[in-house]
Amino acid sequence: MENVQKSGSGFAKVFPLLVIPVIIVACYLVYYYVLGNADHFKDPLTKHEPKVGDYYGIIYMGGAIVPILMSFGLMVVTFSIERAIFLIMASGKGGVTGFVRKIKGLLNQNDIDGALAACDAQKGAVGNVVYEVLKKYKEVWNVKGMSKEQKQVTIQKELEEATSLEMPTLEKNLTIIATLASVATLFGLLGTVIGMIKAFAALATSGTPDPGALATGISEALINTALGIGTSALAIIMYNFFTSKIDELTYNIDEIGFSVNQSFSANYKEENKGIYA
Repeated sequence: MENVQKSGSGFAKVFPLLVIPVIIVACYLVYYYVLGNADHFKDPLTKHEPKVGDYYGIIYMGGAIVPILMSFGLMVVTFSIERAIFLIMASGKGGVTGFVRKIKGLLNQNDIDGALAACDAQKGAVGNVVYEVLKKYKEVWNVKGMSKEQKQVTIQKELEEATSLEMPTLEKNLTIIATLASVATLFGLLGTVIGMIKAFAALATSGTPDPGALATGISEALINTALGIGTSALAIIMYNFFTSKIDELTYNIDEIGFSVNQSFSANYKEENKGIYA
């Protein structure tokens, strides 16, 4: 179990370092060679006027901020998929709810070995934590010179420790999604401001105000706003979704931890200290 946890944590650490540069390069290539293809423009050489209804050309006119926003959007999708897969794996086999019910039933029967076997078979984050707690349960049961209360405190500390070790792997890369939620909007506004400056500068130098040119410049600038807001909205939705799933797993861990302590308190008898030897 510990090896699985370490390998999963190691992959989560390396994943951003591998994916982020690839996404940035891919988005810049798409921007310049797909969106910026000469076929999308009335003036293939200068690429200043996209064909009517050609959204590839229109998006290209959003400027150099567009590939950055495209990268942000693709990062949100990529890390969301990675977190979804990881959390499905963290839920283990058979689902968390069924596992919690099974463990509570085994604890009620005082079958600690059966509960350990169930944790080993579950292969999820909850199973990992409960496995360590139950190991400590058996370990302190036979310790002499400790009161029941001291043993329960030891079990509770093990629960907190195991949970704190498991949580970072669950929350890994969520910081990236949360950061993109804020940064995407700011970059979208930056692209819009730059586009507006260019549009008004072009009108100022042309001498005669052209409402059509102004409208075109503004629509091109707003492409950045649309991309930024869309990326930010997706990032916020996914971040809140994954946070709720992690909270659900944490709740299940706490529920089983409470059941373990209850079981220990109910089954503990001084004359039966050697029952799990």
